[in-house]
Amino acid sequence: MIDTGDIDVFLGLDVGKGEHHATAVTPAGKKAFDKRLPNTEPKLRELFAKLQAKHGTVLVVVDQPASIGALPLAVAKDMGCPVAYLPGLTMRRIADLYPGEAKTDARDAFIIADAARAMPHTLRAIDGEDKTIAEPEMIVGFDDDLAGEATRVANRLHGLLSQTHPSLERVPRPRLQHPAVLTLLERFGSPAQIRKAGRRRLITLLRPKAPRTAERLVEKIFAALDEQTVTAPGTEAASLIVPSLAASLTAVLAQRKLLAGRIEELLEAHPLSKVLTLMPGIGVRTGARILIEVGYGSTFPTAGHLAT
Repeated sequence: MIDTGDIDVFLGLDVGKGEHHATAVTPAGKKAFDKRLPNTEPKLRELFAKLQAKHGTVLVVVDQPASIGALPLAVAKDMGCPVAYLPGLTMRRIADLYPGEAKTDARDAFIIADAARAMPHTLRAIDGEDKTIAEPEMIVGFDDDLAGEATRVANRLHGLLSQTHPSLERVPRPRLQHPAVLTLLERFGSPAQIRKAGRRRLITLLRPKAPRTAERLVEKIFAALDEQTVTAPGTEAASLIVPSLAASLTAVLAQRKLLAGRIEELLEAHPLSKVLTLMPGIGVRTGARILIEVGYGSTFPTAGHLAT
């Protein structure tokens, strides 16, 4: 639990992208400040300095310690203010104890500040954890975005191939993201172009990407080509789109591979990494996601609670 015995004013920030709503309350529960605040360092410093000069020690509490809440926390710590985090779920439960049902920034900021004053056990300390968690959270978040983009592009590829040549689409369906398949589609975007290239050329092209399966894959592709003798509408247009989509998917997968290496480095550097890697079914990305949620695990009273 965070010790608030020496705190002279509790500042709650309902953070936003362009503006925050800031509400400060004294230990007696009296409002000392209640206004919107631009998300800029000068304005944040001005407010913190004003409260420090008038009241003394200022505890800055946010509802989001990362992303849009990162700057207020950085400025507060630079000015010597203790900082804390009120988890969103906890805040929503506490909000039920206050009058009024409308969700407004001013109401949320007051609830954050007053909860810090009256219920300090609900706060989560972020000193020492935020730097360790900030980078993994940002990288894992970007990796999640890339995973969604890879799924979107792959589905688009499947759709185009199914529309123009269903038999050909069934060949790479289970392994569309394999480098050999993407290399083929990036170089030859239509059934006619694939057939024109010939078996020998395709095997030479794909063997560096799939040494053991290149010949078998090419045979399956030509068997699929032989199943369709007509040209479906849209095939010519698809021949222009397919290579572009294959190149995009290749680039996205390369980015994910690069991020996976960095995520693994960050995971190994964390004190709890060995605990997680000993658990069955926990991979690099899952382990990193768990660490983002639990931090150093200091909020768990025992190792048993953490394991559960």
